[in-house]
Amino acid sequence: MSMPFRIPAGKWIEVAVDWLVEHGAGATKTFSAVAGTGVDLLEKGLALVPVWLFIACAGIFIWRMSRKWSSGLFAAGGFALIANWGLWDATMSTLSLVLVATAITVFIGVPLGIVAAMSPPVRRALMPFLDLMQTMPAFVYLIPAIPFFGLGKVAAIFATVIFAMPPAVRFTCLGIRQVPADLIECADAFGATRFQRLTKLELPLALPTIMAGINQTVMLALSMVVIAAMIGARGLGGEVWRAIQRLNLGSGFEAGIGIVLLAVFLDRLVQSFAKPSQKP
Repeated sequence: MSMPFRIPAGKWIEVAVDWLVEHGAGATKTFSAVAGTGVDLLEKGLALVPVWLFIACAGIFIWRMSRKWSSGLFAAGGFALIANWGLWDATMSTLSLVLVATAITVFIGVPLGIVAAMSPPVRRALMPFLDLMQTMPAFVYLIPAIPFFGLGKVAAIFATVIFAMPPAVRFTCLGIRQVPADLIECADAFGATRFQRLTKLELPLALPTIMAGINQTVMLALSMVVIAAMIGARGLGGEVWRAIQRLNLGSGFEAGIGIVLLAVFLDRLVQSFAKPSQKP
């Protein structure tokens, strides 16, 4: 069906992206330097750790933090299985990308959530953008990443940060807004400043909710890093993409199971930080 008038939304978006590419060189260079240097250093650092030492430390750390020997055993066994399949380097590459992307997302998202919780106008202006970011298909985020950063790890991290941002902002805002009003009134009555009330009352009480948001951010980052293999990101996503291209069913499933094991490890890791005093 032909329409007499077509709204050129795609053309407007192309013009906006071209303008940002032309005038945002400083921001893109800064992001490239931070993300690229961070992931390279982390990959090199992880490569220096012997496989057996990493497996042992991962198992012991999860066991000590969660107070559950089964969680520690699962973490160690999962990484041992990944090493046995020859996916160790790919896993460390994926882990580096996820950690760097999550760090950048939390660095931006948590302060945005705090501001949104403290300012209703900011919250009303921010929520529609978060709704759009959450409902946009993941593959769409790969399109603007290429003009800004080309193919490779930095573009993958950029797309991952945008895709994984909403939970960090939403859960931080929700956690602070759920602090009981009587506790806030009590802090005000004792003469606490706004900054003291935020740091000593609201953030500690909101921490479980904030950590739940960070957990969701980690899972979204992991899923996006796998998709970003299409634009040059390596790691387990690259192994899955290579298996698809070669119709190699076995290798694809092994890489997929490796992603699941890494996701479970990161989930337990974040949960252990959210509840450090958890009892068996």
